[in-house]
Amino acid sequence: MSRKKIAFANELLLVFVIAVEIILFGILNPRFLRPMVLLGSINDFISICIISLFVTMVIIAGGMDIQAGAIVGLASIVVGVVFSSGVPVVIACVVAIFAGMLCGLLSGFIIAYARVPPMVVTLGGSFLFSGLAISIARIAKVELYKGISGFPASFTSFTQHRFFGIVPSQIIIFIVLALAAYVILHKTTYGRCVYLCGINQNAAEFSGINTKFIVMTTYVFSGTGAAIAGIVLTSYLGTAKADFGKELTLPIITAVVLGGTSITGGIGTIPGTALSVLVIGIMRFGLSMAGLNTQYLDIPVGLLLLVIVASRGISKERFSVRTIKKIVERRKAKDN
Repeated sequence: MSRKKIAFANELLLVFVIAVEIILFGILNPRFLRPMVLLGSINDFISICIISLFVTMVIIAGGMDIQAGAIVGLASIVVGVVFSSGVPVVIACVVAIFAGMLCGLLSGFIIAYARVPPMVVTLGGSFLFSGLAISIARIAKVELYKGISGFPASFTSFTQHRFFGIVPSQIIIFIVLALAAYVILHKTTYGRCVYLCGINQNAAEFSGINTKFIVMTTYVFSGTGAAIAGIVLTSYLGTAKADFGKELTLPIITAVVLGGTSITGGIGTIPGTALSVLVIGIMRFGLSMAGLNTQYLDIPVGLLLLVIVASRGISKERFSVRTIKKIVERRKAKDN
């Protein structure tokens, strides 16, 4: 079976899981099936939706990104501090996006050009950017638990608007960003280079691809996506805080892996990630509506990640064994 067929089958399975979740949680709590409630649930996990799209590029290129959550908090507090200094909120958002790009550029440069393992760099980046966010808040004399509020209505209403009275604007934001990520990864030469870097970086270099630049820019995309997520979250909640995003790492990585992206790189799709985000988001929202304490919502997400990784590892091992057996049988047939 080709990779495209495997990816399509995985996406169909995710659609089926979403349908099962909706039915199951609807039985547990009939209020869950109301269109206003179901569509509005994306507001609770929009940050995971946005960031996962671009972290997919990082992992396909053979990298890893566990710093995106820290960039969310940094972008949020940058928006608040810059706005409170008298700058229009639009410019404050541009500054925050630029800050997210710089964060991704810094980590991507170290990973690509200094050849430092991405897990180490992004782990250090998560501490660095979280510390920067807290430092900026303290320099601006902001109480961490309160954050910065007082944003104009035009900024806060943007993410709270509902089209036709039902569809939240955040769904439109997610769809637009998903389409942009899809075009970049699946319809451009750059996207093909990202896949080649993940499959075999040395071979990609020999074919004339600037692999260092490609790898570095995937982190720039991830940092930009995290900054956009921080802005959207700040707009929706009406408050800028330095600790936004601190619990997003596990759901993001789970969503990317569940969507069919190989943790070793070279395999993955944007549609798969987009659907898997909905699977995780609906699961968390449905469990909370079913009465599960929010403190325990990471438990099923963690179990889901372990099951996915283990099942794919077993399937790959079986595939390898079958392939070896076929090769041995063919050689025996030729000898005979």
